[in-house]
Amino acid sequence: MRNWLLLSLLLVQFNSALADDIKHAAEQGNALAQAKLASRLLLGRDGEQKDEERAAYWMEKAANQGLVDAQVALAAMYDRGLGLTADRDKATYWYEKAAAQGHGTSLAILGKNDAAKGSVQFNYQAMRLNASRSIPGEYAKKFLITK
Repeated sequence: MRNWLLLSLLLVQFNSALADDIKHAAEQGNALAQAKLASRLLLGRDGEQKDEERAAYWMEKAANQGLVDAQVALAAMYDRGLGLTADRDKATYWYEKAAAQGHGTSLAILGKNDAAKGSVQFNYQAMRLNASRSIPGEYAKKFLITK
């Protein structure tokens, strides 16, 4: 029992130090650290209280540095109004930025993929709505496991 308690204390200290490292790196301008911090805030993980507004703030910092997955996550957050005021034009702007880097999901959301050019009938508005529901959480989880 004593060994488990000691191990638990060590893990708490390690996680705390890691969280401090990520916050520091985010504050120093590291885009991936900014996205990781945003993800922790969005999901309420790793010692961070859930705070969608602060999550949007940090995700936008990462997106402004060209981190494509942060651009997509921020676009979905704008579409959904998650942590900021819903704004379809700003969402489209960020999807466009990601699409310009070849991001497949963004291309599909904007109707700029091969299916949009062919005769396939597809409801892009429904896809965009579904994306705005799933992308923030899924991308946040992806950032948290990225080294």
